[in-house]
Amino acid sequence: MSEELCRLLGYQFNDAKLLKLALTHRSKHTKNNERLEFLGDSIVNFIIAEALYTQMPHASEGDLSRSRASLVNRDALGNLARELKIGRFVLLGPGEIRSGGNERLSILSCTMEALIGAIYLDGGFTVTRDCILRWYAPWLGTFKKTASRKDPKTQLQEQMQRSHRALPVYRVLSLEGESHQQLFVVSCTLSKMGKETIGKGTSRRRAEQSAAELMLGMLKNENK
Repeated sequence: MSEELCRLLGYQFNDAKLLKLALTHRSKHTKNNERLEFLGDSIVNFIIAEALYTQMPHASEGDLSRSRASLVNRDALGNLARELKIGRFVLLGPGEIRSGGNERLSILSCTMEALIGAIYLDGGFTVTRDCILRWYAPWLGTFKKTASRKDPKTQLQEQMQRSHRALPVYRVLSLEGESHQQLFVVSCTLSKMGKETIGKGTSRRRAEQSAAELMLGMLKNENK
């Protein structure tokens, strides 16, 4: 098992016991991977932050924080674990096995962090950094291509500033749906130009971005 997993990870553990501990969920044993998970969480956040800082030299602190959050979260780490087929090797208690815990994102993401912590203790910072950057390379590559693209709200605001016009005003018109599946309806208004668009989204921010994108399209069509 360890040889196949090490091949998938691209790292050969010197201490097999450390690898086993990283794979041991709390449902399996009181001696589990939670402490390694804590360590790995800090390490992956730092390394991805460093990578983004390097490849996004003009990004603000807020942009960098949001970018890191999109790459280091439960879903991202869980999907990374799925790509590496980690679920086959997680050591779970009987109840978690029956409920399909080896495919649950929450368990997979925690295991991924624990493995990162274990690699750091086993091989040091440099090899851990190399592993993380190799695993994240496809995402970071795609992210680098899109990072320079400004979101619609920013584009619209800058367009108004360049033309010395009043900034757009956003207003929540309604909130639809149940609490667990809400849909925001937001207007974007350029009052001096007599223009308004309506955007929808699962959060206020997404709805505002949608309305701004529609407004950009409207302005672009008028200028053709």
